[in-house]
Parts: sequence; C-alpha cells; structure tokens
Amino acid sequence: MELVKDREIFSNPYIIQMDKFADSLKHLSETFLYLEDYKGTFTKDEIEEMFLRVSERVCANCEKRNWCLGENRIHTCQMVYEILCTIEEYGAELNTEVKRKLQKKCDLAPRFLRETLEVFGDAKQKLLWNNRMVQNREGCALSLISFADMIQRAARQLGAGIFEDERLERKIRGQLKKVGIRVISTVFYMSEKGKYEIHLTLKAQKGQCVATKEVAKILSTCTGRVMHPEAGEQAIIWEEYGTVIIREGARFHTLQGVAKIGKGCEQISGDTFLMTALPGGKEGVVLSDGMGSGEEAFRESAMVVEMMEELLTAGFPMKMAVQMLNTALVMGREEVYFSTVDMCVFDLYEGSCELLKAGASTTFIWYEDRIEKISSVTLPIGVIQNIEIDCIYRELHDGDFVVMVTDGVMDALPVGEQESLIGTFIKGAGSQNPKEMAHYILEQVLEWTGEAPGDDMTVIVIGIWEL
Repeated sequence: MELVKDREIFSNPYIIQMDKFADSLKHLSETFLYLEDYKGTFTKDEIEEMFLRVSERVCANCEKRNWCLGENRIHTCQMVYEILCTIEEYGAELNTEVKRKLQKKCDLAPRFLRETLEVFGDAKQKLLWNNRMVQNREGCALSLISFADMIQRAARQLGAGIFEDERLERKIRGQLKKVGIRVISTVFYMSEKGKYEIHLTLKAQKGQCVATKEVAKILSTCTGRVMHPEAGEQAIIWEEYGTVIIREGARFHTLQGVAKIGKGCEQISGDTFLMTALPGGKEGVVLSDGMGSGEEAFRESAMVVEMMEELLTAGFPMKMAVQMLNTALVMGREEVYFSTVDMCVFDLYEGSCELLKAGASTTFIWYEDRIEKISSVTLPIGVIQNIEIDCIYRELHDGDFVVMVTDGVMDALPVGEQESLIGTFIKGAGSQNPKEMAHYILEQVLEWTGEAPGDDMTVIVIGIWEL
C-alpha cells in the first residue's frame, strides 16, 4: 500500500472493489441531500395560489367580485394573509377582531372563511409531507454514508489482517491429517490487537468424524496460542466440506443474571433484553424499554432488540447500528413509538466495556472499592431523525460487575435517593452470582415500595472474571 496525494492506494483487488462500492453509495447519498430542502413557511406565490383557489370557489357570483379582486385587490390579499396568520397561530377559531374585519369587507364571510380554512389545511398538510420526505431523505443519506464508511473500514481491516505463513500452514495440515481431517484451504487473520483467527475449509475422511474442539486443540499446539472454536460454530467435522473458524481465546469471560416483573405483576413485560456473542471476541448485552407497558410495548422493544442483534452480529459498530435503527423507525411510520436502548459491549480480550445509552436509565458499575453511576439525558430511538447517543468506555477488572436497570426500577424509589438506594442494594447482595444479585436487587426494590409494580421492571447483572 502507498499514499498518493493523501489518498490510500491499494493493490488488493477486493479492497479496490469495496472502495468503489462505498464511493458509489456516498455519491448516491449526495443526490438525496441536494434535493428539495425543508420549508418553514409558505412562499408569496403559494399564498397567492391559495387566494386564487378560494376566490374561484366563493367569489364567482358575488356582486363585489370586480371591486375585491380588481382595484381593491391589495387590501383583499392583505386580509387573506391576516386570516392565514391567525389560523396558523390559533387554529380554526379565529379571534373576534379578525372575524369582524372579514364580515365588514365580505358579504360571503362565513363561506369565504370556511373555504380558506379548507385550502389552508390542504396546503399545510402538503408542507408537512414535504418536510417529512426531506427528513426521510436526509436519514437515508446519513445511513448510506455511515454504511459506506463501515465497508471501507472493514475492507481495510481485513486487508491488513490477512497474512500468509507457509510453514505454519504445512504444520497444521500435517497434524490434522493424522486425526483424519483433510484441509483444502487455510486463511490466517490477525486482528488489530494481535489475536489470531484461522479459517479452515476441511472435511473428515470417510467413515470418520472429529470434534471441532479437537481441531482447536491441534491449532493451539501448532500456533503456541490458546485457540477456541468461534461461538456458534459446528460441533463436529463430518465427511462433507465446510468452513470452520478457530479464534484465539480471550483472557476474560462473563456470566449474566436477569430478574424482571411486569407492571401490576402482569405476565407480559414491555422490557426486552438480549445477551449474545459478537465478532472479534466480544459479548453484547442490550436492554430495551418499549413505550408504555404490556403487549404493545413488548412488540416494540422486542423488534428493537432483534434488529440490534442482527446488526451487531453482522459486525456493525454499536453507535452506527443504533443510528440506522433509529432512522428506520422514524421513517417507517407517522405515529411516534419510542423505545430506550441500553447497551453494553464487553471486549473479552482487553477486559473492558463500552456502554451506549439512548433514553436509558442509570447503569451501575461495581468495582472492588466503589460503585460508579453512569447516566444519560439522551432521547429514546424512534422520536427524531438526528439523535444524540452517549458512548462511554470503561476498563474492568477481575470480579467487577455491571448492573443495568430499566426506568420502572428507578421510578419505584424516592426521587433524589434512587441511585444511592440501588447502590446500597448492590453492595448488600452478599453474592458473587449474577442471577442471585439481580433477584436480590429487584426484591429489595419491591420490598421498599410495598406494592405491585407501577411499571415494568428489569434488572440485569453481568460479572466479568479472568480465565
């Protein structure tokens, strides 16, 4: 790779093709941004058009037509403009002064006013739809730009990480052949953090089958690194060719526990959560609180969580995934249905976590000697197009805990004491088991209130330990 005029030049044809693909997406996004812009008010020509439409409907057979639309036209137009301004401010109920002025100057005042209201309403609706289309185009454009950036970044990372090692490849093929496995393709990849990932296209010899974990053990011996099958990888190598991914093992692992209860002890809760393995030795936890409670809130939050799972497991960065999902929700419907997003992605190689919040409640991190409270004042997703999202990075250590809760948990406690009480409950759990901790915290909140939950409540506890 070389640098020419501040632009990277690549020899890898796949990176070149991905660059072209990304550039075409960015050019497409520019066409969206250069189309019609937002309109805050009506132009002079549009007001004139409204006046003509009203006069054609009302004034055709009026005796004063020539006077009002002729030599007195300027004053008539001013009267119409005053009516439109009053409608904009007060709605259909005009103030008494404007009505009196209209009745003095127009013999057909009630009909003139009725038609003006109808024409203005149509024009206003058209203006709103125009601005909604502009907003949707901007959302699409920003999503395309983000997607193009991700494609370029991913292509560069892959291009930089793939390497060849003929000696190691021969060694792996030879050792796997001894246990009855034939390898036809080996791809070595090293992450930005120096961790190995090996993609093997292989099959077991006729009449044999080999556990994928056994393959990982052989690769550990060959590389001198602790290797494990990718999460969700096939457990057995059969007689048909297939590709398996063996990844260098992480230094840390997590355990999670959940406790939840619906509003009024209902079976269906509007809170939905996700815990999943992610590419690159990461694990993600997503907690979403849908608007309201019950079945409708559950459908909203479940949709958000399912989409987040698809985007995250596909490799989208967490902030980009939330922004794209927000755009889809805002564009997809007229009515506002919002859901909070509380996300924590753990890097099991580093022992760190990144927290993302969109309208979500406080998250607590219990270190060995203290509890940190992480709050946010951002809006939930699904409300507005350009949403602000808080992302916070924290380093964790062996035995630290992350505690995530929904608004129902916090709102059940007295204002001003919520965070300190949750901190007290966390310290008083008396257990290192995340599931027991989650249930203890929720039980303490319910005991404090002494009544049925006034909102859906969910507590998630994630502990992290060194292997």
